[in-house]
Amino acid sequence: MSVFQEFRVYFVIAVIALLSWWLVQTTQERQAEVKVAENSPDLFSHGYYKLKMDINGLPKSELSADNLQHFSKDGSSHLQKPVMTLYKLNQAPWVIKSETAIMAGDGDNVQLNGKTFISRDASGKNSALSIDTADLRVKLSTHFAETQASTEIISPPNKSSGMGMEVTFDSPIHLKLLSTVKGRYELNK
Repeated sequence: MSVFQEFRVYFVIAVIALLSWWLVQTTQERQAEVKVAENSPDLFSHGYYKLKMDINGLPKSELSADNLQHFSKDGSSHLQKPVMTLYKLNQAPWVIKSETAIMAGDGDNVQLNGKTFISRDASGKNSALSIDTADLRVKLSTHFAETQASTEIISPPNKSSGMGMEVTFDSPIHLKLLSTVKGRYELNK
């Protein structure tokens, strides 16, 4: 075998090795890009708004947020400064605000994160009510919410506080502080 033929064999082997290396690198980069894309939001919304109606066409719940990011991998939606409104016929609506929230892919379970404020204006026989808490889990279909965080309930002139809370916003309204309950109540004469 001449030197030229030997050189050609080594050259062909080197070219094949370089092409193989290049294909491996390209494939790994594409796989990394796919992994990033799987965990990335697939939908963005600025000024998000959703209104859910009952069977009679009346508002049942309303959800708005400054920003929303939807993730297709688990179907969750991440919201910034969400405001939820829960409606009940012939009653003032409940308004729930928090810093951030994550709505599960089912659209029924919402985890409100950070400081959470709940309010209801006075109407009919119901007095005004406000609740300061944090990290509230809400099930929209049953109008039920719960938290393990410190909670303060104010219905002027009455005030109660405790650790943890369960609340049903639907009739009959049910508020339950779970532990370390303190209260101040004033009786009307």
